[in-house]
Amino acid sequence: MTEFTPLRHIPHTNVFRKGDVFVLFGELFGRGYVNGLIDEARKAGMTIVGITVGRRDESGALRALTAEEHAEAEEKLGGKIINVPLMAGFDMDAPEGEQNPTEMLSGITLKSWQEDKLDWEKIEACRVAGVRRFTTSAAQVMGEIDKLIPEGANVFFAHTMAGGIPKIKAFLAIANRIYKGRGDRFMSSRALLDSDLGKLILMNFDEVTANTLKYLIDASAPIRERVTKAGGEVRYTAYGYHGTEILIDGKYTWQTYTNYTQGYAKMRLESVAEAAWKQGVWATVFNCPEIRTNSSDIFVGVELSLFPLLTALKKEGGGAWADQQWQICQELLNDGVSLQSLLDTIERYNNDATSAEFRNFEAWPMDNTPALADVMIGTSEEATAQHKDRKALITDHLSSLVLEGAGPLMFYGASEKIAPVLWLSHDIIARQLNELHK
Repeated sequence: MTEFTPLRHIPHTNVFRKGDVFVLFGELFGRGYVNGLIDEARKAGMTIVGITVGRRDESGALRALTAEEHAEAEEKLGGKIINVPLMAGFDMDAPEGEQNPTEMLSGITLKSWQEDKLDWEKIEACRVAGVRRFTTSAAQVMGEIDKLIPEGANVFFAHTMAGGIPKIKAFLAIANRIYKGRGDRFMSSRALLDSDLGKLILMNFDEVTANTLKYLIDASAPIRERVTKAGGEVRYTAYGYHGTEILIDGKYTWQTYTNYTQGYAKMRLESVAEAAWKQGVWATVFNCPEIRTNSSDIFVGVELSLFPLLTALKKEGGGAWADQQWQICQELLNDGVSLQSLLDTIERYNNDATSAEFRNFEAWPMDNTPALADVMIGTSEEATAQHKDRKALITDHLSSLVLEGAGPLMFYGASEKIAPVLWLSHDIIARQLNELHK
């Protein structure tokens, strides 16, 4: 278990300048945390370079981007993309002539999945094949990136890979029960973790979310050696999640979304950064606050911890700009509903005895329970119902603010070499936003 190390000061150190190179290790699809980092890199005048995860053809085989896809991806990134597929995970990999894990899982149904068994020797052979494919391609990609890094330049590697759920039909129905179900539709997250399906998912999460940071650090070793030998600086960042401090009863208190199945992989990600740090490689995992994204929307209730950010903006010295954020959020609510009454509802939820049971840092990530699902999903539905439009939520606006605040904290925090794992809680996000909008 990583020691809790929240970032408490706004970093301003910057070793990056015009002509340095920012490498995005993960493909840019929608708006997410990494946009804030890219914005800072662009402001510093850095050259942006990216990679692609590739695409699957009709047979499931991995391929490079077509000329049209490549041009579109480069336009979206605003930089050059090395067109060698770097799809992480092993759910579609297998030794020649063998089934891949997704094919092995194709017969799983909603009735059978808890009893269905996998052949772990075959799964391990698939994992080895997937790792070999990925690391071979990563070495090729770094060889190409090396050519784009001028003599005397510094390099910033931003790791953004996460996920790893195999594409099987039954999983969406299972996930809906675990992350959205209550009452008769509730399903224990422990049931998933104890099943062979769950064990495979955890293995693939490790490969996609955590081990890829190690593969990146290893594959970029020749670049790192060349740059540092010339007196340059190299940094690595990655996106973690391990709960966040938010205001509860006027105090910043660590809390978390439960059940966060990827938590095990996120802790492994932290250990990769800690091991790198001991070798003099400056890799920092920034544990970021909960936000709403396309991929997080399956986790009903993950957005509840965003609301207290409004109170943090005022507590951390926000003036007219903080008042403006309150006004923007008030206007998204139904007529007759006050923003303060909604914040009071969230405060009651956070003070609920059931919610408080899950604020156990040492036991993270804990399993869900029927009682927690009731109070968390119930509060989430109540909060959403108070909006004028279900497609324009307060949590969307607050998510964009978190992204804006996290970008500079990560960019300058990485320059400063503070620690291998740092938490960005609501206090520092609010202070950074208030400073940006003085």
